[in-house]
Amino acid sequence: MASLTSRACLRQLPNHVQSISRRSFSATFRPNADVKKLGVIGAGQMGLGIALVAALRAQVPVTLVDNSQASIDKGLKFADKLLAKDVSKQRITQDEADAARQRLTPATDMGALSDVDMVIEAVPEIITLKTSIFSQLAKLAPSHAILATNTSSISITKIAAATTTDPTDLSAASRVVSTHFMNPVPIQKGVEIITGLQTSPETLTTAVEFCKRMGKIASVSQDSPGFLANRILMPYINEAVICLETGVGSKEDIDAIMKNGTNVPMGPLQLADFIGLDTCLSIMRVLHEELGDSKYRPSVLLTKMVDAGWLGKKSGKGFYDY
Repeated sequence: MASLTSRACLRQLPNHVQSISRRSFSATFRPNADVKKLGVIGAGQMGLGIALVAALRAQVPVTLVDNSQASIDKGLKFADKLLAKDVSKQRITQDEADAARQRLTPATDMGALSDVDMVIEAVPEIITLKTSIFSQLAKLAPSHAILATNTSSISITKIAAATTTDPTDLSAASRVVSTHFMNPVPIQKGVEIITGLQTSPETLTTAVEFCKRMGKIASVSQDSPGFLANRILMPYINEAVICLETGVGSKEDIDAIMKNGTNVPMGPLQLADFIGLDTCLSIMRVLHEELGDSKYRPSVLLTKMVDAGWLGKKSGKGFYDY
């Protein structure tokens, strides 16, 4: 059954990558498809959400790593709040909440990831930061561990390349994949699994199966700028900002027509506030630079708002005040 799953996942890759995969990956490693312990890097909103859902739904021990003790303390306090809310609404029992909380182990040193079966990185969208982390993970994490990134825009192939200085040695790079969770993680069911050029079919299989254990619905896409979700979503948000910038409509009317006319749960400008305007701008810049098409040019207003520090909900001010 496992071999059939691997072959099915292999068919998700482009033809030229399939041939590379069949030649190279079988001789490098066999990842442990049964993820018994997870590591998460980054205790912010995304990292904490991933860690909590893994502890609660997949019921695996999770090592939550962040170099800031303050961030860890804030994240775990938020986890307590989310668990208490679920108990109060009778979504889970108090025993289930207590068990999930006990599965979360904080750490400020990446050395704590020496015994995990999978690591998910969830730090800000800064390519030098991510490549530095993956370079370290190649040395610190077990040789079978899946090395996943939660990036929303950065090339998986570039991140995977940071794990080795020898392009013929694919032992670490073939274990790199993206598990792009949707925000907020405890609520949104979707997760986008993105393969880099080096990603092995076994890695893809393991990532998909573990996300299913977390109660998520996985969609597989290729390593192209913006992948699927943000390739579609960010130009939609950017166009809404341009409509506001050029006076086509007010922010309230823009959001209202999309909510009431297309049945989306949140208007594009409010959604941008929740995502973070700096994140939206970063992704639009990646799309514009890597695809070279003027239709991906970031809105002037979006750039100005980020320059002003009006980043949305996390800063208290964006298109709306919080």
